[in-house]
Amino acid sequence: MKIKNKTMLLCALTAGTSLAAGSSYAQGYGAGAEATGPYISAGYNYMDFDEELGGSADVSAITARGGWQFARFFAVEGDISFGIDDGDFDFNGDEDDLDFDDNDDGFFDDVIAGPGDLGLDYLVGGYGRFILPVSDRFDLSARAGYAFAEIDSTVQTLGGNELVFGGSDDGPAFGASAAYDFTENLSLRADYTHYEFGDANAESFGLNLEFKFGG
Repeated sequence: MKIKNKTMLLCALTAGTSLAAGSSYAQGYGAGAEATGPYISAGYNYMDFDEELGGSADVSAITARGGWQFARFFAVEGDISFGIDDGDFDFNGDEDDLDFDDNDDGFFDDVIAGPGDLGLDYLVGGYGRFILPVSDRFDLSARAGYAFAEIDSTVQTLGGNELVFGGSDDGPAFGASAAYDFTENLSLRADYTHYEFGDANAESFGLNLEFKFGG
């Protein structure tokens, strides 16, 4: 239910942007007006992390991005996100999987459960971006690349122990976005990105204000 609600939120953002784009396009924008060259952006990301050992948490992050649009249809970019809060989750794992005897009974066949929190130190990624112009003001795009993250999570078990997970993780990342140009150089961009890390997967939903230096 959580992922479904987030997907609906992204679709609503995209649909709203599409309507705004259609209205502005009817007023005229100027064919070929979109800038190529360098661009930067900053904004907010809502991220859902799903750890392989057990537990899912939502965190908020701020994101900065820089890129270069070489042509109307292609750009390369990199971004970095920093967590601004920790997400709570209910941990549920096995003693055998963790190789840890939580209740000190000499067996590893019990469930380890307890509340936990997850924090994102940073997440950095590099991508190739393929752009589909819908109108002079509105673009859809897809991107694919590789990301590296530093994640820390702490669990308070029912046995009274504290377990610390996390550290560095990396893997491929891919997603899609919709962007609406207010002017030739200023746009609002909504992003979805999926991260396939080694010990955790993540979904990211972002909204960023983008400035293009080209003209």
